[in-house]
Amino acid sequence: MLNKQKLALLGGPKAIDRPFIRYNPIGAEEVQAAKAVVESGVLSQFIGAWHDDFNGGPKVREFERACEAYFGVRHAITVNSWSSGLTAAIGAIGIEPGDEVIVSPWTMCASATAILHWNAIPVFADIEPDTFCLDPAAVEASITPYTKAIMAVDIFGHSANMHALMDIAARHGLKVISDTAQAPGATYHGRYAGTLAHVGGYSLNYHKHIHTGEGGILVTDDDVLAERMRMIRNHAEAVVADRGWDDLANMIGYNFRLGEIESAMGIEQLKKLAGFVGDRQRAAQRLDSGLAGLKGLRTPPVVDGCTHAYYVYAMTLDPAVLGVPRTRLLEALAAEGVQGLSGAYQNLHLLPMYQKKMAYGSKGFPWTSDICHRDVSYAKGICPVAEELNDSSYMGFAMCLHQLSDTEIDLLIEAFRKVWANLSALAEGVV
Repeated sequence: MLNKQKLALLGGPKAIDRPFIRYNPIGAEEVQAAKAVVESGVLSQFIGAWHDDFNGGPKVREFERACEAYFGVRHAITVNSWSSGLTAAIGAIGIEPGDEVIVSPWTMCASATAILHWNAIPVFADIEPDTFCLDPAAVEASITPYTKAIMAVDIFGHSANMHALMDIAARHGLKVISDTAQAPGATYHGRYAGTLAHVGGYSLNYHKHIHTGEGGILVTDDDVLAERMRMIRNHAEAVVADRGWDDLANMIGYNFRLGEIESAMGIEQLKKLAGFVGDRQRAAQRLDSGLAGLKGLRTPPVVDGCTHAYYVYAMTLDPAVLGVPRTRLLEALAAEGVQGLSGAYQNLHLLPMYQKKMAYGSKGFPWTSDICHRDVSYAKGICPVAEELNDSSYMGFAMCLHQLSDTEIDLLIEAFRKVWANLSALAEGVV
């Protein structure tokens, strides 16, 4: 059998001898939808003034209504990226300069920089070792008199513990924003991930489950928050007077508008979301079965009452059991032809911006200004679970990158089993 052969890293044959095909959810329906918009000549219909077209053209509105129906929410607001969506959401909840927002360190950097955009202070709380989402106990321990909100990140495709986080928020009078960029179509106790918070939403970036190249979708059941996000999306300061909007807090608007081409494609993509998520789930189940029993390797658990969308197939390693460090395993798997593996994700609090506390200008604003109420620590050690995962035990397979039929999954399984069958050879010479 192949898994008894010499490792490719040590001169043997590769388990996978061809590149996987790049993931591409775009089909003829999206091509036709985009073509129709181009032929219409109306590529955008937003006007940055209080006007019938303030909320965009026909395809933007059609896409938003489709998202409202699909996710079961009162309001869906399209934006030109999910980073823009997070910025709009933070502004809409009424954040004040110096307010603190609790966020995961184990996420894409925009989750935290959206907080800084409003001169508020990110406070990083640790994550759970199984779901990689915010640990409610760590969140509660991070609350201070200055805390205004919690940003729950549904990382890799699995929802955070929203019942616990919403309970904490209710007891402390906080807002919750759900960053569900990587988990569209995942569910939490019968509801779509992203819809249980005060504001949630999804990314339409090109390597997400469905995409429009770039884009995002905000969702909320709160009428006022929805209107505030629409205002921030489209030059709020220019329209407040004409529409008689009295609350000027954070009515600094942007151009966060999604175009008609992207929206037309999004309408078609949304119809396919359940099928794409189902494909990932079936692939993950096949991986679960194929990797079962490999010592020192834990495949992604799914919490009772939840489903997983598998943007990333997130594994954890026990290097002591394996007798081989993660770096060596990654080298061996890459040599076997495994594509899309990574041995680290993010520890945002350790990025230079937070270590040096320097964002706006060169003098440390906002941390060194009088709007910052206290000395917030970003020292290594504040998030031990996230740090240990990043340092030694996390290993992720980016399911988002490739088309994964049963054939590709079986090749991945064979590569993993070949490496694990040769751990002793791999460990030779490792200090």
